[in-house]
Amino acid sequence: MALVGAAQIVLIDVSANPIVRLHQAGIAPLSATDLILTHFHPDHVSGVPLMLLDSWLLGRKNPLNIYGLPFTLDRVEKMMELYGWQYWPGFFPVNFIRLPEEEMAPVIQSDEFAIFASPVQHMIPNIGLRIEFKRCDQVVAYSCDTEPAQEVIRLAAGADLLIHEATGAEHGHSSAAQAGVIARQAEAGKLVLIHFDLDSNGDTLLDQARSTFPGPVELAYDLMEFEFE
Repeated sequence: MALVGAAQIVLIDVSANPIVRLHQAGIAPLSATDLILTHFHPDHVSGVPLMLLDSWLLGRKNPLNIYGLPFTLDRVEKMMELYGWQYWPGFFPVNFIRLPEEEMAPVIQSDEFAIFASPVQHMIPNIGLRIEFKRCDQVVAYSCDTEPAQEVIRLAAGADLLIHEATGAEHGHSSAAQAGVIARQAEAGKLVLIHFDLDSNGDTLLDQARSTFPGPVELAYDLMEFEFE
């Protein structure tokens, strides 16, 4: 995910080849100012080495701030050490900012965004996010990977948009119907389902979420955009 502001671009997790993905999204590959890593699973952090390497090769000089729980960032640093990044000459500054594992922990406070993190219920330490857009007084919440959790309800309270996973009702994950319950209890304005099996029947997922949430529901797709003005 990318939060694109006038002076700040915040990425949330990076997998695959982030530089290519940024090109596809029309975002200058060296323009990211901040990176939030929710947890240390490959589909959320596997793109970190490529992003750092390619940014260096493209001549990045500006610092990059990387936020996450200590559990996550400790492992990211070890992963980068395996690539020998400490020996890459002229490498740009990377600031690792370790977040406390507590509800509504401040992550970023700027003229554009107020971002908060709360622990969620996954298989390893993980955070969901609340993003408050200051210039338009709108709120987006992101559950990340989690079982149904009271922490997510509080994180998403009154949000205009809740992006919630819909992997299925299993350990560390939620079903579409459970996502709908969370959205309803949080009194969110809209629900977008993410992190679901690509072989799933989209209409079925939507029907399941709509059975428990009265508001609008959509399925997330690659390069989906939302405007907050």
